[in-house]
Amino acid sequence: MRARAVSRGRFADRRDAGRVLGERLAATAREDAVVLGLPRGGVVVAAEVAGVLAAPLDVLVVRKLGLPWQPELAMGAIAAAGDVVETVRTEAVLARAHVDDDTFAAVRDRELAELRRREAAYRGQRPVVPVTAREVLLVDDGLATGSTMRAAVLAVRRGAPRRITVAVPIGAPAACAALEPDVDELVCLCAPQAFRAVGQGYADFAPTVDDEVRAALARHAGML
Repeated sequence: MRARAVSRGRFADRRDAGRVLGERLAATAREDAVVLGLPRGGVVVAAEVAGVLAAPLDVLVVRKLGLPWQPELAMGAIAAAGDVVETVRTEAVLARAHVDDDTFAAVRDRELAELRRREAAYRGQRPVVPVTAREVLLVDDGLATGSTMRAAVLAVRRGAPRRITVAVPIGAPAACAALEPDVDELVCLCAPQAFRAVGQGYADFAPTVDDEVRAALARHAGML
């Protein structure tokens, strides 16, 4: 189990970050590796990684569970791999905010409906890429708290992969350290001690929309 971090200046955008990340992974990725991108921005990064590796690409939809009165603060996350939905609870936030079980369940149900909508919108009729006995590269555009990535790891592990690698261009050192024991390898190109937000690692960190996710998936499909 290794965590690799490399100091680097800001990436031009998510596609630039994906190309650099792909080159870093090329030395160690297995031939049977499959790349899973976390939407929205992580799919744009993952498409470039998959292109460098000439590997299959799929989307793994995750949703942050934000506090009802402060949606940007995650009290948990959900991720789906096929019919399996994994839920991660951020107990410290739940306790501090005094969130009861009914409130948590209501937010989870709402976000699960949105998760399924996005899953259908992104994948369309394409089948799920199998992960059993393969190396899975889980890619996002960055790690802040790590809650959505933890949910993704749990969901993927249900599919019995041989190995799970989490790969991101930038991450908070604390989030990387907390996630490392749960995966076989964690690759983070930049983990600044003065981490403020994922966007600090990018010159262009404009929000990613659904059409960009679909375009990234389609572009990669046309490359293989």
